[in-house]
Amino acid sequence: MVRHLLSILDLTKEEVLLLIDQAIKIKSGVIDVSRYMENKVLAMIFQKPSTRTRISFEVAMLQMGGHALYLGWDQLQLGRGETIADTARVLSRYVDVIMARVYTQDTLHELAKYSRVPVINGLSDKYHPVQILSDLLTIYEKFGKLSGLTLAYVGDGGNNVCHSLLIGCATVGININVASPAKYRPDEDVIKAAMERARKSGAVVKITEDPLDAVKGADIIYTDTFVSMGMEDEREERIRTFIPRYQVTTELLNSTGKKTVFMHCLPAHRGEEVTSDVIDGESSIVWDQAENRLHMQKAILRWIINV
Repeated sequence: MVRHLLSILDLTKEEVLLLIDQAIKIKSGVIDVSRYMENKVLAMIFQKPSTRTRISFEVAMLQMGGHALYLGWDQLQLGRGETIADTARVLSRYVDVIMARVYTQDTLHELAKYSRVPVINGLSDKYHPVQILSDLLTIYEKFGKLSGLTLAYVGDGGNNVCHSLLIGCATVGININVASPAKYRPDEDVIKAAMERARKSGAVVKITEDPLDAVKGADIIYTDTFVSMGMEDEREERIRTFIPRYQVTTELLNSTGKKTVFMHCLPAHRGEEVTSDVIDGESSIVWDQAENRLHMQKAILRWIINV
C-alpha cells in the first residue's frame, strides 16, 4: 500500500516517535543510510520559493545515494494547464517519491489520489509536517523528553506551522498554548483534531489572545512570520495587528518564570515577529532546528519508502 505524508494526522504517536528515534540514529551514524536511496529519484515540485525544504531534501537524497529533481511549477506542463491528476499519473511512473511545496492542501490530496508512489507535503497553506517533525526532534535533543513539556506559540495561529504544531505536540504529549489575535486563531477543525489527540496523550491544548498568559511556565516559545507567502497584500494590516503585542522579545522570553528556549521555523523577519537579540541569543535553538531538517528528511524518506 502506498503511504503518503500530507499532515501529522497521517501519523500515529508511535510513528512520530519512531521517526524521531530513526533521525537521531541517522544523525549519529548508528544507522547508515548512505546507499538507502541508491538508484531512486525524488521529484520535488515547487509552487512556492524554498531554502530549507529544497536544500534539506536535495542534500538528503544525495547523501543517501539517490537523486532529486527540482521541478518548478511553471517549468512543468502544470503551468500551462495540465491537470494535477495527469501530472501525478505520469510522474509516479518515473520517480520513487514526490515531494510538493504548494499553495493549497487540496493540491496535495489530488497528487496523492492519482500517484502510484508516496507523496510528501513539503508545505501547504494548511500544514507543514516535515518542519514540525524536525522541531520535535530538536525539542527531544534539547530536553531528553517530549511528554510533559509546554510549548507556547505566539503569533499567527492560522498558519501551517501553528496548525502542525498543535497536532504534533498534542500527539506526543507536549502541552501547547497558542496566543494569537481572535481574527488569526487556528482553524476550528485543527483545534478539534488537536484536542482529540491531546485526550489520548494527556497533553493540554490552550488557545488564548494573551501572549503573557500563553508563555507562563513555557519550556519553549515558538513563532513564525506574521505575513506568510501569498499574503503580502495583507501585510500592513497584519503588522498593525501583531506588533508589538505578539512580538517575541527578551522581555517576553524572561516572563516565563523559567529557562525557556526559543524556536523559529525560518525565514525570520527580524524586528517583526522576533527581535534580533532573541534569535541570536543564548536561548535560541533555531540553528539546531534548521540543521535537523536534513536528518529528519532522511528518516522520512527511509520510512516512507520502506512502508
